[in-house]
Amino acid sequence: MASTLTPTFGSIIPSQKQELLNSNYLQFNSDAAGDTNTFAQQYLPEIYEQEVERYGNRTLSGFLRMVGAEMPMTSDQVIWSEQNRLHISYDGCTLPSLTTIDLETNGTTIQNVISPRATVVVLDPTTGLEAKCLVTDSDTTTGIITIQPYTVADLTGFTATGLKVFVYGSEYQKGGSISAGATGANTGTQYLSVDPQFTQYSNSPIILKSQYVVSGSDMAQIGWVEVATEDGTSGYLWYLKAESETRLRFEDYLEISMIEGEKVGAASAITTGKGTEGLFAAVSARGNVNVGFTATDGLADFDAILKNLDTQGAIEENMLFLQRQTSLDFDDMLAAISNGNNGGTAFGLFENSEEMALNLGFSGFRRGSYDFYKTDWKYLNDASTRGGAGGSNSIEGVLIPAGTSTVYDQILGTNIRRPFLHVRYRASQADDRRMKSWLTGSAGGAYTSTLDAMEVNFLSERCLVTQGANNFVLFKGA
Repeated sequence: MASTLTPTFGSIIPSQKQELLNSNYLQFNSDAAGDTNTFAQQYLPEIYEQEVERYGNRTLSGFLRMVGAEMPMTSDQVIWSEQNRLHISYDGCTLPSLTTIDLETNGTTIQNVISPRATVVVLDPTTGLEAKCLVTDSDTTTGIITIQPYTVADLTGFTATGLKVFVYGSEYQKGGSISAGATGANTGTQYLSVDPQFTQYSNSPIILKSQYVVSGSDMAQIGWVEVATEDGTSGYLWYLKAESETRLRFEDYLEISMIEGEKVGAASAITTGKGTEGLFAAVSARGNVNVGFTATDGLADFDAILKNLDTQGAIEENMLFLQRQTSLDFDDMLAAISNGNNGGTAFGLFENSEEMALNLGFSGFRRGSYDFYKTDWKYLNDASTRGGAGGSNSIEGVLIPAGTSTVYDQILGTNIRRPFLHVRYRASQADDRRMKSWLTGSAGGAYTSTLDAMEVNFLSERCLVTQGANNFVLFKGA
């Protein structure tokens, strides 16, 4: 015979284990008002206690861990110096006359270090003409050099603007002094000594903060949910689930702010911050920007990028971090020259087996003297960030050189080798601000104030150093 268990409110005793006892049985009576929000129904609903991960792994960080490093610093600013080019060259020169060249571009003051008796090559990109000349006089004030071509009388036929001039050597007469001038005797303009020049860059760290707050009352009501978090842990959590997501979101911000950061410009109305130079800003200002790369242009467009890299550091190994469409464009570009149906080589290594799955993607390739390793960048694909934005001037990928660069460290006073891309964070023996977290309040184990809540605090102070940005390429939409 079945028994009906209808304990009163005062007789309900919770069990320490999940056991079916008379003392912990809850009966939901019918609700005459038909209110379905009070669980006043005959049977309990079937509840899935496990959370559905409909967006997969939602974290976006990891990019900087793959391409760079993190190093401490103690100052409000990081300063580094980068070498300039070794050889003497001038672009955008003009012709005041057929035997003189103005090294200045649009009236911009430059440093003239071309000495008399130097031999130079004059190139005209417009007409394709070139002339090798001997410099007979050089004015350091006006930036004008006087030349005598070796094979012709003057520069007749050359365009008046947009010329390129570079030094390839020198020629002196017998018995002349290097400090002598145009005639080779002990008269004339002095030899111009070339002092090494470097370009100095700097960046400042920004302070990032975040906080999660849960009241003491909410902590007293436990709602268990089985979850799997992005940091690899799983199990039953209640309010700490939100704390875990706050931490993960903050860790993403640590990286995203290093990518998207901007310094406060002259036109900005911001007075309470200075900003920081992120990856996109550094490459846009000091690197190379490629607009509108598509598979239809194929190797012609990509070869133009390689030719530009040849004029820079020509670093052999590079990494491509791309959004989905640009990644597919690279695959299509490589497939067009590796198509077995058209008599070319097949995709990868398939051993001519018709049962093997066809791999239509490429993870790396070599072109010219460069190696490229391609990977999808989740940050550019995620709908909560730049994913799906598209359109003109959208960020579609970035090329980052692998390896390290040599720079002069102002603090250490010596040349050091560091990754091209790395993060500097504030730290000392007393305080490490790379990633701080602490509890305040009077709940959840924290007893630091009279606040009836638990506050989980996060803080970091950091900036990104982008060295040798001239070797980076930023891909943008047309």
